[in-house]
Amino acid sequence: MHLKSFSLKNSVLSVAIFLCFVRQSHELYEDQIGKFDWKQDFVGKVKNAFFDGDRIIVATEQNVLAALSVRTGSIQWRKVLEKDTRGSIQYLHVVQTNKNELTRSGEYSDYDVITVSGINPAMVRGWNPSTGNINWEWSLTPNTPVNGENSLWFYQDSILYHVVPVYGSHIEITGYYASSGQHVKSTTTRISAPWIVQGKCIMAVPYFACAIGSQLVGVNLLAESSVLVARDFDRDVSGSPLKLLKGVDATVIIGNEAYTLQADKVVLKSTTDAFNFNLKISNENILLSGALQDDKSIRMQSTYLDSGKAYNDLYMVANFPETFGLPEILDVQCKSKGSGPVACRMLLSSDNAALILMQQGKTKWVREEALANIVAIEMIDLPLADFEGSIESELQNKDGDIFGTLLRRISNQILQIRNLILTVVGLDAHRPDLATDVDLTRDAFGLHKMIVAVTEYGKIFGIDNMSGKYHWIKHLPNFSGFNEHQSLKIFVQRTSRHFPHPPMCSVIGKNKNNGNGILYQFNPISGQSINGGITTLDYKIQQVSLLHDTESDFLKAILILDQQNQVHVIPKESANLAHKMYLYTADKTKGTLSGFFINYANKQLDAIPIWEINLGGAGNIQKITNIAMKSSIEHVHSQGRVLNDRSVLYKYINPNLVAVATQGPDSIHKYVLNIHLVDVVSGAVVQSLTHRRAKGPIHMVHSENWLVYSYYNDKVRRTEITSVELYEGKTQANSTIWSSLDAPQMPMVEKQSYIVPASVVSLKETITEKGITNKHVLIALSNGGIIEMPWVLLDPRRPILLPNQGREEGVIPYIPELPLPSENVINYNQSVTAVKGIYTAPSGLESTCLVVVYGLDFFVTRIAPSKSFDLLKEDFDYILITVVLAALTISSCVAKHLSSRKTIKQAWK
Repeated sequence: MHLKSFSLKNSVLSVAIFLCFVRQSHELYEDQIGKFDWKQDFVGKVKNAFFDGDRIIVATEQNVLAALSVRTGSIQWRKVLEKDTRGSIQYLHVVQTNKNELTRSGEYSDYDVITVSGINPAMVRGWNPSTGNINWEWSLTPNTPVNGENSLWFYQDSILYHVVPVYGSHIEITGYYASSGQHVKSTTTRISAPWIVQGKCIMAVPYFACAIGSQLVGVNLLAESSVLVARDFDRDVSGSPLKLLKGVDATVIIGNEAYTLQADKVVLKSTTDAFNFNLKISNENILLSGALQDDKSIRMQSTYLDSGKAYNDLYMVANFPETFGLPEILDVQCKSKGSGPVACRMLLSSDNAALILMQQGKTKWVREEALANIVAIEMIDLPLADFEGSIESELQNKDGDIFGTLLRRISNQILQIRNLILTVVGLDAHRPDLATDVDLTRDAFGLHKMIVAVTEYGKIFGIDNMSGKYHWIKHLPNFSGFNEHQSLKIFVQRTSRHFPHPPMCSVIGKNKNNGNGILYQFNPISGQSINGGITTLDYKIQQVSLLHDTESDFLKAILILDQQNQVHVIPKESANLAHKMYLYTADKTKGTLSGFFINYANKQLDAIPIWEINLGGAGNIQKITNIAMKSSIEHVHSQGRVLNDRSVLYKYINPNLVAVATQGPDSIHKYVLNIHLVDVVSGAVVQSLTHRRAKGPIHMVHSENWLVYSYYNDKVRRTEITSVELYEGKTQANSTIWSSLDAPQMPMVEKQSYIVPASVVSLKETITEKGITNKHVLIALSNGGIIEMPWVLLDPRRPILLPNQGREEGVIPYIPELPLPSENVINYNQSVTAVKGIYTAPSGLESTCLVVVYGLDFFVTRIAPSKSFDLLKEDFDYILITVVLAALTISSCVAKHLSSRKTIKQAWK
């Protein structure tokens, strides 16, 4: 009896403890998840894809292998391979085995997904398509590393063939058993082929074919004897690009015609359309051809490949907006029920990274994978509501017309009453512009903004920062980035704060056709073009900047310096505003910086060179790897730091200071990293720091009087962060205005280095409206976490020993290793993969900073570095405070009444 009672008590206690843990695990910040943040996952621009039942296996240019749902396009699983060329997927193949055949382990065999990534070495992996797990893996180092970049692969009958063409000489082919990596033959087969020329050949499995003169020459790589196959033409085809006809072997497309290298097949079929795909229906080869129409639609038609007759069961015309770009068929999946019509799914990929699934003439879903390659971001304030805009127009009345103001007030109130009646009745008032939509109006705290994201493919998105909705999309097909890895640039020429003038942004890039500059001006709220939209320039761009002053329309003009050091201003009417402006350029290869003075005289602008410095060292071995500037919208709240003796240590706040990082080899220390602080107006080098045996990647943040940068210490093999602070001293040179043309004052330098127990991929400082809130540094780690690091931990004045003065200043003791607590991860468990950058913007609340993290994923949130000191908490008890205020008000009224009665009674005595 006692044993049963004891057992029952133990069981109840165990259940109670279990329920307690379950309750705690579900209540940890659960109400905050997804309330002020959201995240979108991407895979990148797809280059190979295959249907695999109810999923699609894709390989992308961002070194991603993933499985997408056929029904919704959502990611079922995703694997991100190594960076750069090490993880570049060279080959993708989906192998279907017999599902009715049992494997050695007693389970039914599944599909295998085979990928080949990298060059030297090449990693061959087999993946489980259901889970994304690796089934097997082996590596291969090419025998001739020089020709390893030309490696080609194909799979046939459980054998993976590695083909290395040595142009002008021969072709090497080696077979491996796919799952084990063992050689099929003891030696590599060499096929003599002195006729192969780089850039004029293609591998149409199992043939390797080249366009030579008026012939298409090919050799069968799997034949026992290397017999050449030639197809003659009546014209020279060596200058025509060769393309593969997907879905069928040994067939290539030259110009607008398809040719096969197999002797028992038809040699020629005309394909006058833009893109083609071959599929088999009832053992017949069907050529599916598609072309774009002028009415923003796509036309798909099909013919029998052998006879050329039309196959009418596959003909459709579907909507295809111009924002999708130029399409390419990746794969087609068709099904037919008896004698009924054939139903096909077509997976299309466009040149601007859009992934589209079309079914029965309709677009089933679209994935905008261009957002995996964002190169520039801006956040724009939303415009005022209609009634707020009318108030602004009334306040701007400066002519003293009282009668006109009264009429405008009466008309505005009548309009508001009309809109109210229409809303109550259920009819919406006419909204001619997207910007007047209730979802796109400024909120009270300025937390609702429009994110304008510019991608590498010339695609621009207007994204709602609250919901992640795409309000508009614009594709600029002729835009590309500049030289030296300089991407497209975006400038905010006018914000939405200047009612009734609409906001205006400009995207500047290089014309793909001739390399000259090209400009696109648009409204960032509605996405509509301004001033005709695209402006083509007749010169190449060397440097571009915004002017500081504006005309009466509050529009900031764009200043452009071309390759011949000629100055241009857009619009031209604002050229006089560029007078006495300073500009600098950087040559990353030579490691030089050059400064220019802009002079306006006789209605003409001239760029006068005034200084040039060489940071490349002897032989220009040091290359510029990074340049960090201060934010143009930054506000410095405090100009000094109060010490323990109540004196002030003034900050060295130079608005013209730029941080330049150079890196190069060294015969003694292997790598040398230099950080230079340069005044780009006078050309003076204010401070230089050197790190030996240190290399990149370098990430820098420059704000107020401090600089923070991260690098890899090759000596001790770890990532480190160095923080630098600059001070003028206890006397301030000039408290009103800064001038770089005065005698240079060397600042006091405080610096300290810290160890980061992780790999840093990006740095960014927080920014607020007035600069009152403490600044924190956002650190993006390679594991996908975004750490909010308080400045007190990065402070270079942290002493090794904590004296009394340090304690009074609030400085904590120095510890080499920076802590990375999990509570400081602003994206909690929502890892952001392959982060490329962090963007921060102020909100209407001084305490709140808006954050956008972009890379392979897109994450948006908001943070409060000094807590929400200007906003009531969410759990604030409004009922209690209302009752208390009401009770105090009533009590004061009653007390006043009783006091007055008492005074009257005393007066009558």
